[in-house]
Formats: sequence, C-alpha cells, structure tokens
Amino acid sequence: MEMRKTLTIAGSDSGGGAGIQADLKTFQERDVFGTSVITAITAQNTLGVHKVYPQTVEAVRSQLDAVLSDIGTDSVKTGMLFSKEIILTVAEKIREYQVPNLVIDPVMVAKGGASLLRKEAILALKEELIPLGKVITPNLPEASELLNGQPITSIGEMEQAAKALHRSGAEAVLIKGGHMEGATSIDVLYINNRFHHFESNRIDTKHTHGTGCTYSACIAAELAKGKTVPEAVSIAKDFITAAITHSLPIGKGIGPTNHSAYRHFVATAIER
Repeated sequence: MEMRKTLTIAGSDSGGGAGIQADLKTFQERDVFGTSVITAITAQNTLGVHKVYPQTVEAVRSQLDAVLSDIGTDSVKTGMLFSKEIILTVAEKIREYQVPNLVIDPVMVAKGGASLLRKEAILALKEELIPLGKVITPNLPEASELLNGQPITSIGEMEQAAKALHRSGAEAVLIKGGHMEGATSIDVLYINNRFHHFESNRIDTKHTHGTGCTYSACIAAELAKGKTVPEAVSIAKDFITAAITHSLPIGKGIGPTNHSAYRHFVATAIER
C-alpha cells in the first residue's frame, strides 16, 4: 500500500505537547509519514513559552526545498510561522511545488499568553497564505483577530465569521468553539456554501496544551489519505476529543493532550 505523506511547517515545542512534536505524533497515529520544517525553536514547557528563537528565512527555504524536491507531500499543515518573511517564503514554496491540501492553523498566541505571531505578519497571512489554503482552522480569539477584533460569542456569530474568512480565499473555514462556554463544544465548518456543525461534550480539564496543533494535524493527515474536508474534520474532532478526554497531567502547568488516546480507547471500542 502506498504510504501517504504529510508535512508540518511549524515551531518546535521542547515540552513535546504542541508544535511539530504534536504534529508528528498525530501523523504517526493516523498512519501517514510525517516530515517537518522548523520555523522557530521554543524553550517551552507546561508552564509556558520562555524563549523563542526564530529560524532564518534561508533555513526555512532550505528545509522546504529539501523535503518537497525529494519526498514531496500529499498535504501540508502550517502552525507557528512567526514572521511576515517566513509566511511569504512558505507561500512562495507552496505555489512553486503546487502543494495540495494546505491546512492553515493560524497560531498567534500560546496557551500561557506568549505571542507567537508578530502583528505585521497577520496581513501577510491573510493576503498571501490563506488564499492558498484548503482549510483554515482558527479558534475564536484567532478568528476575531483575523477579522480585526470582531466579537464572536455565539454559533450564529461563528457562522458569520466563517463566511467572512472564506472571502479571504480558503476553500473551507473551520472555526473551533472550544473557548465558548457551555456543556458542549461546537465547531463550525463552512464549505461549498454550506455549514457543518461538529459537536462533542466539553471536557473538564486544564490539560489542553497542543489541541489546535493536534486537531489541524489530524485534518491534514486525513486529507492526505483522500478524505473530503467534512470527513477529515469529523475524524479529527473525534481524535482530539479522545486526546483531551484522556489528556496527560504532565508537568506543573497545562499538560498535553494524549495523542494515542484515539487508538487506545475509541478505535479499540469500534473494533469490539
């Protein structure tokens, strides 16, 4: 059977819960071969991001050329891109290599509040990268930031925001409702002039480090295997729900999600 490939373009999390570490763990769990381009190295743990060491544009470009000219890929997900210059370089290479199935997780702020995207980079993200995207996956604060501070406090406003972001050029927009209060967590997908809602019970845990990275990585993996966007999001929603339900109380702060939880708990139950 042909091995499908997925590339993550993101920052490195030394704590192992988010960034390329979370992405590669997810790819492995979803049976795709993962490759990576590191945009920044972070000194990070469950207590927060302590230092950020961005890579040079040349380092990012060289990594992209090395992977895409030889191994290629069936999908790509972007995470922490840090700067306008790195975003422009990524967009250039996505176009040059005609990369399919681009999933954009517009990482802006870490769980502990550290900024992971420079302010001047947001315009480049909207104008240069999002129009190349298959799916963009902002959470509520990220969607609001991309829409110049527009408040998003209800499902109706999530739908309006998804339509507004769709006009930026991405084929599909998934707005994640994890920051909204309520007994359930509802994510809104807008694609082909239709809304799809994905609902799960809200999990009472603080250990949610890496949820956005893991969710978008799973979507990218499923797209690489030929799933449609709604199918990929549905699988990813189940995957991240299991990962949060069985999250890991590691460290002194916000622990990571459990990337093997879906295989251990959900897939096993289905097989039975």
